[in-house]
Amino acid sequence: MQTVRVIDHLTSWLKDYCLRAKQDGFVVGVSGGIDSAVTSALCARTGLSTLCVEMPIHQAASQVQRAQAHITWLKAKHSNVRMEVVKLTPTFDSLVAVLPEVDNAELTDLSLANARARLRMTTLYYFAGIHRALVAGTGNKVEDFGVGFFTKYGDGGVDLSPIADLTKTEVYEVAKELGIIESIIQAKPTDGLWGDDRSDENQIGASYPELEWAMDLRERKLDPTALDLSDRQRVVLGIFDQRNAANRHKMEPIPVCVIHADLR
Repeated sequence: MQTVRVIDHLTSWLKDYCLRAKQDGFVVGVSGGIDSAVTSALCARTGLSTLCVEMPIHQAASQVQRAQAHITWLKAKHSNVRMEVVKLTPTFDSLVAVLPEVDNAELTDLSLANARARLRMTTLYYFAGIHRALVAGTGNKVEDFGVGFFTKYGDGGVDLSPIADLTKTEVYEVAKELGIIESIIQAKPTDGLWGDDRSDENQIGASYPELEWAMDLRERKLDPTALDLSDRQRVVLGIFDQRNAANRHKMEPIPVCVIHADLR
């Protein structure tokens, strides 16, 4: 990948889109992870107003520290960057307190994890509304179009997705070129929705490089039965296929029931 040229292309794309939309800048949720760090840095490079919002909900201290360190670093480099910290833990706890109890703990935990993402989305759009800004998404290609590893109307609720055509490996290449702080580059990827240290790999069952391999195989329409795959590769391909199918509803437009002329 021609990393410098890709960075310049993404920066120009962001700025051009924002100006065409007649908005003043960007709002980015910064989590302490690599994707939000790269997205916010790209937005900052446009020279347009870039508001970085940190929104802890029972967050691990290490994630909070990385997020704040990144925003501090970004503000030192770009005068157009501002920061807001919105502590959403009390809001989340108030929501949990009024919800009915459900016997299925696994489904309850997943629903509440997604609720965290949706509270953050609502917060980002509040700031976008008062600052005439666009919410910049932080999803990469494997998450957004491979396994659907995002929350519908949560971190998937955005105005534009600058890094959604970059694999996770490519995101790391861009991060290194941008000079993203080392603690973020070294941190294991996590969605930060569970209040513990579980990683994306823990949840998915495969690493990003493995998922990128599976996605590439499917995009090239290769027949796995004709390939000499290892046992692990077969497991990874199964994980990819299962998640891709289960989360297809996130990746495709909302279905509309069309009323044909003969019914009107």
